[in-house]
Amino acid sequence: MSAASDPVPLLPLIIVPKRHADSRGWFVETFHDKRLRDLGIACTFVQDNQSRSTRRGTLRGFHFQNPPAAQVKLISVLHGRILDVAVDIRRNSPTYGRYVSADLSSDNGRQLFVPTGFAHGFVTLEDDVSVLYKVSDYYAPSGEGGIRWDDPDIAFPWPMKGADIVLSERDGRMPFLADLESPFPYDGNPLTELPVFDLS
Repeated sequence: MSAASDPVPLLPLIIVPKRHADSRGWFVETFHDKRLRDLGIACTFVQDNQSRSTRRGTLRGFHFQNPPAAQVKLISVLHGRILDVAVDIRRNSPTYGRYVSADLSSDNGRQLFVPTGFAHGFVTLEDDVSVLYKVSDYYAPSGEGGIRWDDPDIAFPWPMKGADIVLSERDGRMPFLADLESPFPYDGNPLTELPVFDLS
């Protein structure tokens, strides 16, 4: 699909910015407000977050922030490779608990857009990975929320076994989906396969 397509509902999607390559390497506009708005993404990003994970198998998630500080996210990989996941947690959604995932890397240049109403997580597929998140609201410790990475109702097929996963103590104590009282309403758009918008 291209940026000329009709605006999309606020569901997860993949964006592929255009790279301009020459003998020196390449240049890319990783964020372009007008092009995102042409895709129907009309939010203002207010904060950039960066994480570095030294070991393959480092898992972060599943995370979200509750309203009124709910965050839309745009995820890019600056170095290395991740398997990135978004889980539908909109109450009464017919696709509640279902997920979509994408392979993001510094080589493929893909970005994952994650709207509110979805929990987000990823696992590193290489050592020494740096990830950049653009977010639409400021970090609010009192609004932190999350779901267990190994929740059986989600049953995401992580590529590593539990013993190979590097996890924070906080993520290891997240509640299960069955115990979540979601603050996110369903907007009438069930989760579908990830559309890809190639901006080249």
